[in-house]
Amino acid sequence: MNNIEIFGASFALMSVILGAFGAHLLKKRLPESGLQSFEVGVRYMMYHGLALLLVSQIALKEKEMISWFFIGGTFIFSFSIFLLSLQSILKVNLKWLGPITPIGGMLLVFGWILLLLKFI
Repeated sequence: MNNIEIFGASFALMSVILGAFGAHLLKKRLPESGLQSFEVGVRYMMYHGLALLLVSQIALKEKEMISWFFIGGTFIFSFSIFLLSLQSILKVNLKWLGPITPIGGMLLVFGWILLLLKFI
């Protein structure tokens, strides 16, 4: 298994585990807005885990670059959302992560743009 497949399968696995964690444990401890944000992070982690598994199977010269945009973007986007959502439980002020989340989103967008251009 190559790195792209490992990250893809790991993101998919973590999204299932974190989704269950959110649905069962965090549901009682987070406000609705925090839980919704946490679920967005989980959802995007799953989407990009599956995208990485698909990209790993396509013969593209730019496969690694696209994958690194997806991997870096997922880490920055999803994990900053997770931490922001959990800051009331962690009792730590992590509001500084707010401006970092869109950077992860932009990396994801760049990965999709590159993939689209290769398909065109």
